[in-house]
Amino acid sequence: MTRPARRVSPRRILTAIWDFVVGDDPRSALAALAAIGLTAVVCALGLPAWWTAPAVALASLRWSLRGARPSATKASRTSS
Repeated sequence: MTRPARRVSPRRILTAIWDFVVGDDPRSALAALAAIGLTAVVCALGLPAWWTAPAVALASLRWSLRGARPSATKASRTSS
């Protein structure tokens, strides 16, 4: 016997897409959008755009790590 097909609500689909794209770190999702946009702008200007994605990835990593360790930074300042 087969089960009848269940209808999936649009809200549930949007929630799944949001969870997949953003996940645990909205900063990374924002950086990915910025990388795509910056690459498009650089390409539209007729310049080589191979460097934009790695540059944004490095900046994103630094931004993400900077936001992840403020408590460690405060603890090291108070212990010295």
